[in-house]
Amino acid sequence: MDMHAVGYAFALTLLAGLATGVGSAMAFFTKRTSTKTLSLSLGFSAGVMIYVSFVEILNKSVVALTESFGSVKGHWYAVASFFGGIALIAIIDKLVPTYENPHENMSVEYMDDPERSAEYKKRNMLMRVGIMTALAIGIHNFPEGLATFVSALHDPSLGLAIAIAIAIHNIPEGIAVSIPVYYATNDRRQAFFWSFLSGLAEPVGAVIGYLLLLPIMSPLVMGILFGMVAGIMVFISIDELLPAARDYGEHHLSVYGMIAGMAVMASSLLLLQ
Repeated sequence: MDMHAVGYAFALTLLAGLATGVGSAMAFFTKRTSTKTLSLSLGFSAGVMIYVSFVEILNKSVVALTESFGSVKGHWYAVASFFGGIALIAIIDKLVPTYENPHENMSVEYMDDPERSAEYKKRNMLMRVGIMTALAIGIHNFPEGLATFVSALHDPSLGLAIAIAIAIHNIPEGIAVSIPVYYATNDRRQAFFWSFLSGLAEPVGAVIGYLLLLPIMSPLVMGILFGMVAGIMVFISIDELLPAARDYGEHHLSVYGMIAGMAVMASSLLLLQ
């Protein structure tokens, strides 16, 4: 194995993953004053994740599983993988902490003041939204990293095109993570950290995939993985992002943000076809 080719492939994967940092930098330029901005941003995040799940990721699952089982069975297995991903993230959702610590003095203070208590709960909810979104995007980025790495090994020019395409649509994904965390914590560094961490799943996916999964990787494994990822991202959008968007603004604001997110993600996928 040519180590220069391996290094080139890994560098492309790393750069594609770190593009989430561009999106997360939005937190550094966001003034934490407008709940309308937050509502639009959360709706935008949901639009990004829903569109890419149904249009790109689930389609990859169908193509891969159709290759293994034929058209009819392939579609059935893709749908089963999709709902399997939803079931998995629903279980994980039950296990994620709510970030309410009953032993903290501050939480006791808030309990004595209904208005401050409500604000505290909203911040906890936003932190949960940010963490769950980072988890979903990180899981999504894992197979993307493997795909970029393997493509670059076999065809450097193809790997470059894929890396650029992934980098472009990682930017709105970075926004999806950083905005709710920033509004929850008022800490730009923490917002950047979680978004940056979700992007690191891409080079990690490349390394782990190359060392452990590549020998057993097949259209069947990739198809199931992509189907589950699509289900996970749709669940997060419907269960976490859209309810939070509605809580912080008018109903239509969250819808407008969602449509804008879909439009941006659609454009990013079309630009480098």
